Amino acid sequence: MTPVLQASGLSRRFGGLLAVADVSLDLAIGELHAVIGPNGAGKSTLVNLLAGELAPTDGTIRIDGHDVTGWSNWRIARSGVGRSFQRTNLMPQMTVLENARLAAQAIMPARHLLRTLRRDDASVTAARAALSRVGLADVSDRIAGTLSHGQLRQLEIGIALAAQPRVLLLDEPLAGMGPEESETFAGLLRELARDHAVLLVEHDMDVVFAVAHRVTVMLDGRVLECGTPDAVRAAPAVRDAYLGHDL
Repeated sequence: MTPVLQASGLSRRFGGLLAVADVSLDLAIGELHAVIGPNGAGKSTLVNLLAGELAPTDGTIRIDGHDVTGWSNWRIARSGVGRSFQRTNLMPQMTVLENARLAAQAIMPARHLLRTLRRDDASVTAARAALSRVGLADVSDRIAGTLSHGQLRQLEIGIALAAQPRVLLLDEPLAGMGPEESETFAGLLRELARDHAVLLVEHDMDVVFAVAHRVTVMLDGRVLECGTPDAVRAAPAVRDAYLGHDL
């Protein structure tokens, strides 16, 4: 598979702390690549680097082979990279549809924003398609703040999809979910990976090993292991450092 997004030798320092150290990975359409590791391993910092929220201290990031290292988050987003956050990042007083519509508008040329917005414009079409994809079409007129926790997480993904990305960076999307919600969300992740390149940061190991095609394990900012789920689960270094020996 041809990578859409590639990170090579990526590092990030915060003063004397090396939060991410020489990390390389690639993401391809049709693949879900999970990044796991203990708290403080550098996983969220890595996502922030790939999304343009942070500039790397060293290393390069490429999209479709073009060097985008140091680009701002909005330029990265317009290049086809969407993301979700550990904590819900939406407008709770607005409707579900309005939240998704804002994301769709964000990637449109400025001339579209100068027009009088109609309920049937392109941004609404994109927003409705995204909400349908994540199973929220029936609640599109609900106020976002009234949704359940699981639905809020679905909306986060819908907001990312409304911008029509090819790459999805998902930072702990299952946080706070119960077993039934997690099972439903795992099905959504599998479906999204069919036509997106997905990077998943997650602590739910049952879901990770059920949906991932590749797994990267980080420890102290570095890559400890990378490979298929079976290979990573069996690696002695991974068991000793993170998974334990009962999995």
